[in-house]
Amino acid sequence: MDKSEILVLLEFILESIELIEKRFKKIKSVDDFLTEDGLLILDAISMRLQAVGEALKNIDKKDKEFLLQVDDKEYWSKIIKTREIISHHYINLDAEIVYMICDEKLEELKDKIIRLISLT
Repeated sequence: MDKSEILVLLEFILESIELIEKRFKKIKSVDDFLTEDGLLILDAISMRLQAVGEALKNIDKKDKEFLLQVDDKEYWSKIIKTREIISHHYINLDAEIVYMICDEKLEELKDKIIRLISLT
């Protein structure tokens, strides 16, 4: 995978994070995900989280060292594993976990993706 392909994936990830942030603004607590409108937002956010994990998995598959420029393998593996949970165990998806990711982890990921974009 050349740098231009990686850049396309990184820009997609950044766009996905920004969409998640926009959608998450309407959610003030995990209980908000359990309303009728909240479930739609939960589904939309979950699909974007899944897509982020898939894009990171593709980057890692093609260039094992690229993501390691800004964090260790364990960090990226957790995100990729989240994608696998959403994809293969959606029925067990926990709104609390999605809330925590959006509330506590997304900004850090966004910063790392921006750093990776600057390296391409």
